[in-house]
Amino acid sequence: MATAPKIKRATKDRRPKKKPCSLCIEKAVDVVYRDVSRLRKYVSERGKIVPRRISGACSKHQRMVTVAVKRARVIAFLPFVAE
Repeated sequence: MATAPKIKRATKDRRPKKKPCSLCIEKAVDVVYRDVSRLRKYVSERGKIVPRRISGACSKHQRMVTVAVKRARVIAFLPFVAE
């Protein structure tokens, strides 16, 4: 009776290394809505705010980015949707 080959589980169970927060590295105290060039990194092509697991921001800075993007949209520094 033949048995099935064993599958290596080490590669399946391994998680990729988490990116460090770019704002923590820069020692950013505040994320300002007027800094549009920095906020563009956290907005997708479609105009959506990029989630934390993709952007690599820590939770504290992701909350700051979210508030700053929303403020920049209201003042029309950033568009609500892509054209």
